[in-house]
Amino acid sequence: MKGAELAPLASQIPDWNVVNEHHISRRFSFPDFRTALAFTDQVGALAEEQGHHPDIFLAWGKVEITIWTHKIDGLTESDFILAAKIDRLYQPAAKAT
Repeated sequence: MKGAELAPLASQIPDWNVVNEHHISRRFSFPDFRTALAFTDQVGALAEEQGHHPDIFLAWGKVEITIWTHKIDGLTESDFILAAKIDRLYQPAAKAT
């Protein structure tokens, strides 16, 4: 997917950034390492279930996720679906203030 094809899907996941029409990324904030790690574990379980594996960067109080379809080295609708499912895992109570 490129150009105008991306806009309708990107608008459904407004907290994610489309980068160079190649991948999508988002940074999630947490109050501590333990909460960020727990979220990472949830994302990992979801990725295994979906058979679609994002790049995940875990650090104290943050998790950064990058998604693209490796097979085509670009974006597909399934990348946006996975992002939306990851968003549902991110509970407001887990957000740092």
